[in-house]
Amino acid sequence: MSTHATRVVLSYPTNLSDWSRQQVDTGHYHAWLRRTHDEVHVGDVWEEFVDVGCCGSTYDVPLRVEEVEGGATMGPDTEIEYTVREACEIGGGWKVQSAAGPAGE
Repeated sequence: MSTHATRVVLSYPTNLSDWSRQQVDTGHYHAWLRRTHDEVHVGDVWEEFVDVGCCGSTYDVPLRVEEVEGGATMGPDTEIEYTVREACEIGGGWKVQSAAGPAGE
């Protein structure tokens, strides 16, 4: 029987929009991450969707596992925290829906 991680620190790119930062730090988003990732290891990168705030549009954000405390599996009580890392190519914010966004480039 494995012990669940007590705390997991994930990083997102510094150029993630404020709206998206709020979205990934909600209780329901944390619950989603706990249900969809059984094992968790430092260095894992998870491509997760985040909505842009209207019209059901989403884009993928790379979340990287920076720290794991306790066991190597996610559990219902695993605490999730975030830190910021270097920018990467993501199409955050309202630009995602415009002609200048990723679909129009």
